[in-house]
Amino acid sequence: MTLRPGANLTIDGQRLWESLMDMALIGPGVAGGNNRQTLTDADAAGRRLFQRWCEEAGMTMAVDRMGTMFMTRPGTDPQALPVYIGSHLDTQPTGGRFDGVLGVLAGLEVVRRMNDLGLQTRHPIVVTNWTNEEGARFAPAMLASGVFAGVHSLDYAYSRKDPEGKSFGEELQRIGWQGEEEVGARRMHAYFEYHIEQGPVLEAENRQIGVVTHCQGLWWLEFTLTGRQAHTGSTPMARRINAGLAFARIVELVQSVAMAEQPDAVAGVGQVFFSPNSRNVLPGSVVFTIDLRTPSQEKLDRMRARIEAQATEICAALGVDCAVEAIAHFDPVTFDPVLTGRVREAAERLGYSHRDMVSGAGHDACWAAKAAPATMIFCPCVEGISHNEAEEISPEWAAAGCDVLLHAVLETAIVVQ
Repeated sequence: MTLRPGANLTIDGQRLWESLMDMALIGPGVAGGNNRQTLTDADAAGRRLFQRWCEEAGMTMAVDRMGTMFMTRPGTDPQALPVYIGSHLDTQPTGGRFDGVLGVLAGLEVVRRMNDLGLQTRHPIVVTNWTNEEGARFAPAMLASGVFAGVHSLDYAYSRKDPEGKSFGEELQRIGWQGEEEVGARRMHAYFEYHIEQGPVLEAENRQIGVVTHCQGLWWLEFTLTGRQAHTGSTPMARRINAGLAFARIVELVQSVAMAEQPDAVAGVGQVFFSPNSRNVLPGSVVFTIDLRTPSQEKLDRMRARIEAQATEICAALGVDCAVEAIAHFDPVTFDPVLTGRVREAAERLGYSHRDMVSGAGHDACWAAKAAPATMIFCPCVEGISHNEAEEISPEWAAAGCDVLLHAVLETAIVVQ
């Protein structure tokens, strides 16, 4: 007999919070957050703790060639495809304690609560820790899930290098987490991801649950501007080939392009490298990344085209060489309406305030949606702060979203007696 979860079915919020705090002890930051960047020794230690917790909960582990961890609780039907719950344990260099980690450990808490209550499901449950979601050390972001979905090749992923020139493939091997399973070989019945909002809307509106219906499309464009390195004091203004000036004008261009596409479009420059970066030397080169996002495919295409065309014109007028490389991209994503509906219904059944949302950030769910029906659940975060050691949520917020996750997963995996 198929059972629908009742409103009195909730997770153990204290256990979930304690797990979050215990994981935060690994790779501590300098201001209360975390620095557990992908494929570092801290990442390896976090993985080992997660593995131990999952195995204590009766789950078995598989690891693919990208280092992604798949922890499985079996179902009653050997032929039924698994329901996946996933996110990531890696952080930004100055990251918070909840970005990604909340989703992974909430998946573990779902399994632990099922064990507490002796619940069995027809479909297996697989809790997943995707490798290199952040992209802070190895660009692009969401790298392992991108290989899983066939967006990137394994060779491409292994060749990615960090700022010190260390390759992804070498570092994955070094920390001992290169598995043997072929990436993308497994199939999914459904995919759920629970994540902090990383924005201020839920807290500002006093809502407990974000029902994520869409995810913005994204382009990361890396520009390399090459001018002529020269002394700032002795080079006449009219004789300069100033890559720094070209950069400044392109920053203004990015702002104007995004403002022209309002509402629901954002763009900005987040990373810049001046060379030689000296006080009295005009830069010989400037390398920087532009981040474009919108849930509209038409706007996304238009923004990229306009920025590339006008940036080239700006540089040509100043005699500066301009090269552009697209280093990350995904189209806007519409999440599965059936799964999204189950999330919404679970929130209502549990009496939690909620609203539909578009994710402003990219997530592994964006690539997982290419492989199976997928959706996301958002948790509020204080003042919308994320990618920052000051990132904060409350135990009550964390538990509410995990309750909704439990209900939606059980309904999808089909509870049996």
